[in-house]
Amino acid sequence: MNKDIILTDWNLTDYNDGWKKQEDLLGQTLDKKAKDEPTDNILVFCEHPHVYTLGKSGDDTNLLINSLQLRNIEATFVHTNRGGDITYHGPGQLVGYPIFDLENFHIGLKQYVFLIEESIIRLLETYGVPSGRLAGATGVWLDPDNENCRKICAIGIRSSHFVTMHGFALNVNTDLKYFSYIHPCGFVDKGVTSLSQELNKPVDMVDLKTRLYKIIQKVFLQ
Repeated sequence: MNKDIILTDWNLTDYNDGWKKQEDLLGQTLDKKAKDEPTDNILVFCEHPHVYTLGKSGDDTNLLINSLQLRNIEATFVHTNRGGDITYHGPGQLVGYPIFDLENFHIGLKQYVFLIEESIIRLLETYGVPSGRLAGATGVWLDPDNENCRKICAIGIRSSHFVTMHGFALNVNTDLKYFSYIHPCGFVDKGVTSLSQELNKPVDMVDLKTRLYKIIQKVFLQ
């Protein structure tokens, strides 16, 4: 079993292009599994131009603007094959796509999501920002137990034969006004935040990626 995690950074990439590249990596991994060959665990970091994506179980009405308004804010809308409802991706948001063979780590999907959340929680701790989980919802939240609850990281995944794709979206230096055009993840009564908003200053993305990669390695390899 290969527990090494290989990091690759696509920087700013079109959502559909990134989706296709993920599918290619997933296919390559599944081919290796079918041949009983060792599989890699690839962690992709990237950012996307402004785009709203809707998961398989999502509701189109959670997008609150029409196609003309989408063009006016230079955003696109994509139906995708991950789980979850609607979310936003854009510059300043760190998107992570782990193409992991979970059998390498001897874990199932529920534990996988837990470990992704745990990695983000530990990352935020290094910035002095306490966070946690919200009962009945995926992702990472600030003040999850009170009325000021707000989401900082969304998670939506797909898996095939225990190989994962899609992943998480962490608001770092994100322009939060773009969330006002949707019901994020289908919630109408929860807020959204970013790390830069919580710290009241911009965050160095290169440093954050370095921290997060080390944390993900530690969490998954422990």
